[in-house]
This record gives sequence, C-alpha cells and structure tokens, in this order.
Amino acid sequence: MFLVVFFQFSFVVCYGQFPRACTDDLSLSTGRCCPLWPAADGTGSPCGEALGRGTCRQIQPDDSPHSPSYPYVGVDDRERWPTVYWNWTCDCLDNFYGIECSECKYGYVGPNCTERKILIRRNIFDLSWWERTRFLRALDESKTTVSERWVIPVTPYVNVLTNGSKPEFANVTTYDALVWMHYNVVRDVLLPEGGVFPSVNFAHEGPAFLPWHRLYLLLLERELAKIIGDENFALPYWDWRDLADCGDICTDDFFGASLQDGTGRLSSGSFLSDWKIVCSRSDEYNGLRTVCDGTPEGPLQRNPGKSERVLSLPTWEEVQDSLNLDQYEAPPYDRSTNFSFRNSLEGFASPEGTASDVRYLHAAVHVWLNGTVSLLAASPNDPVFFLHHAFVDSIYEVWLRKFRPNVSALPTEGAPIGHNRGSYMVPFLPLHTSADLFTPATDLGYDYDFMVETVGRAWWEELGFLEFYGVFLGGVIIGILLLALVYGASKRLCCRAAQSYDGVRTTDGQGADPKPDSGLETTPLLSRSIPERRWTEVVYI
Repeated sequence: MFLVVFFQFSFVVCYGQFPRACTDDLSLSTGRCCPLWPAADGTGSPCGEALGRGTCRQIQPDDSPHSPSYPYVGVDDRERWPTVYWNWTCDCLDNFYGIECSECKYGYVGPNCTERKILIRRNIFDLSWWERTRFLRALDESKTTVSERWVIPVTPYVNVLTNGSKPEFANVTTYDALVWMHYNVVRDVLLPEGGVFPSVNFAHEGPAFLPWHRLYLLLLERELAKIIGDENFALPYWDWRDLADCGDICTDDFFGASLQDGTGRLSSGSFLSDWKIVCSRSDEYNGLRTVCDGTPEGPLQRNPGKSERVLSLPTWEEVQDSLNLDQYEAPPYDRSTNFSFRNSLEGFASPEGTASDVRYLHAAVHVWLNGTVSLLAASPNDPVFFLHHAFVDSIYEVWLRKFRPNVSALPTEGAPIGHNRGSYMVPFLPLHTSADLFTPATDLGYDYDFMVETVGRAWWEELGFLEFYGVFLGGVIIGILLLALVYGASKRLCCRAAQSYDGVRTTDGQGADPKPDSGLETTPLLSRSIPERRWTEVVYI
C-alpha cells in the first residue's frame, strides 16, 4: 500500500495525446509507450507491472475497411492510430488506468481503484457562487499553466515521409493541449506530392462523433478536478433549449459579455478577455505546409445571435423529435445520412432525420454563438464549447437509456476513416474505441442531475466540502445566538411571573395559577421542496 501511495504522490501522471513520458528518443525509436515506474518504489517496471497494475502489450489496430471517402494509405500519422509513433502501450489490469496504469478508470477511486464513484453534472445555473468561481478559476489556471503531462508535435508528418525529419515537440498549457487535440482530428492532410486533402475528419460527421466528444469531456473534467483538488468535481452543462439569447452565460460573471462594437471581442471585465486562441489558421498552415504549434493567434471572439445562417437557438420540440429517432446510425455513415440519431443531434440532419444543408441542434448552437466557437478546428478555445457539449452529451445519454442499444449499432466497416467500431479514436492515449464510450454514463463514473433519483439523499450530501462546513459553522453560531436569546427572554419572563404571582391573590388568599394562552399557534414543520424533474416526457423502456 505504501508503495502505491508513494508512487501516486511522487510520479507525474501522464495520459492523453502525446504524453511527455513517451516522446523521448528511446520511446519513439523503439515504438514503446510503456513508461517505467520510478525505481524509488522498488520496481522500476513498465506500466506498474511489478505491482500488478498493467503490462506492456503490442497494439493490434483494427484494419476493417473504411469508406472510400479517404483514398490514401500511409500519408498521414492519424491513419491506424497510434502506430506511426508507438506499437506498444500499457494494458492496464482491473480498474487501473492511464498511460502507465497509475490512475483509476473513470468511475473508480481509492488506492486500489476498487471504490465506485458517480459524479453528478449539473446545470451551470444551479451551481453556487463558490462552485462557479472555482470552476472558472480552474479553467483560467489550465489556460495559463504549462502542462507537465502533454506536449504537441510541431513537425508535419509529411516532412518525416519526404526527408526523414525527426519529430519535434513543443510545450503548451493544459487547456491549449486540449484545443490542439480537437484541431488535430479535423486538420487537412498534407500530401507528399504537394497540395492538401481537406475532406477528412476523425471526430465529426460520423458514428464516433458522440463517443469521441464524451471521452474529450471526461479528459477535461479529470484535468480540472486535479487543479481544483476535488475528486467530486463534475463539469456543468448549459441547457440552451428555447432561449431567446445566451443570457447569463454571456455576462462577465460567467463567460464574458461581448462588446457592442461588432468585433466580437469580450469585455475587459471577463477573465476570458486576456485569453489568446490557438490553432485557428488552418489555411495559413496549409499554405506554409506546416501544423499548429500552439503559438497565440489573437483574442477570443463571440457575437451571439448575429449570424445570418442560424437565427435562433434550438427548441425543446426539436430535441424531443431527435430523441424519437430509434436508429443511431445508417449508411453512408456521414453527414448525408438520413434517419440517424447521431446525424440529427450533430446537426447535419433535421430533428426528424432528413439530411439538410441547414444546421440544427449541436451545429446550430456553434453557428449561433458566432465567433471562435463556430470555427470547427478552433472551437474549444471558447470554454462555452465544453458546456454546450456537456448538454449534447446529456441528450445522447437520454437516447442511450431510452433505446438501450448494443455496440452492433456502430458499423464495423464502411464508415469514414477513424469511425469504424473497432478503430482507435484519434488522438487519445490510453487507447479507446467508440464502442468503449457507447455505454451509459454511469458506467463511466458520471450522471446528469435530471436523471438522478434523489430519494434517500440527505441535504448535506448535495453540498460540497466547504459549503457543508460553512452551513455547519453558521448553524452553530445561529444556535448559540438563539440559546442566548431564549435564555435572556426566559429569565425576564420568570422574573415578571414571580412579581405577578406575589401581587395577585384569589378570594381565599392563595395565588392564582395563570391560565394557559389558548390563542398561540404552532409553527408548521418546514419541508424541503423537491424541484420538478426535467425530461419527464421521455419514457424509458
């Protein structure tokens, strides 16, 4: 036990795209991403093998044929991910997780990862002032602190192919590393013979869209929990249904008010006004035949409701119509697919399921926000992206519980590259397939407040650590004051009663007992109201 605890506090945990521990010359030359545990714990073994946490295993990528929409082989480092860089990674045992098996799988905690834990994602407007403040501060810290875990490659793979260039990597902040991951799955392919191939997307316009973003949210959620130092932290969501505007979300108390000068720049009163975006100039990178290197590129922008393409946010009815589609996916498994829940929710088909050039639901919100978040590659630069996608994920969760599909709903072949059921999703490490995330959220350690049964939960279970002790201390102080008031009042009443007793006599000379006051009213018991549950229209089968 001591060895495990020692490791967790002394060894930098690495997971995610291009972990620093696997970008040294030895790891890249041998194709092994199996970091050694520190020798100080007496093992020095890869993947915590000596402690029974994992083993180094050879990767077996799925080679099921993808759709002909991507006609190349061997020209891009995202093909057959991650074998261009590593052919061996850690295979963690039991509930252990991570690049070197030092962590727990999503949904498990404890030194041996044996304790189940479910985080509850809530509407951001239901957070207390303190919860909201620490969330925003954690976002800001993730944006300004260089990641100890991740680096990003800045050498285009085409250079490796054509002139044997050695891959080079750059430091970025934790938040910018996440932005780079999103850029990386949608960037164009630089072709060895010159030119680019633009029609490729490893995380959108296909069956992996919802599973990919589900894992992406889990990654940020865990990163922010580490910054906050609270294993109970859960991402909030933004319910945009039927809103006339973005309301408090677009104020300086939340994610910044937009200036009224038409630039989309954010108010200086917002913490986001100082943020500089990255990975937003895809055309420029293509012209220079390079890739995003994490260099700051300008201010964050948002001009909600001013897009001519989408005039309003999606409605409650549109979400419900989409949830009535009982088929997750259908050929040809892309943005032209009809009667696919995935394509409808992604927004390339109407809520009723008909493919269209109009943008609906998920895509419509991006376009309506009208700024950095509407740029496909660079959209996560705006943190509103993650609240929006958390709500999209909640709709996905409602659908999963309503229809209870199995993984056969995901195509084994014929989907766009990276979207087949057995394909490892780019650019995640540890490796995951879309099938791994095609499961109820509770299997992954979280749930949504409107789907949680609150019966049997005590009120203090709904408070965080500081909130509970704040209520406790306030209750003690109020109790002491009430006791003092009651004591003082009772002492005065007793004195008055004694004086009255001495001065009032009955005809027989005895003191008369005062009559009880029959007019006093009893105070009714206080009862905590239970808020009306949302999504009551959905019938779970």
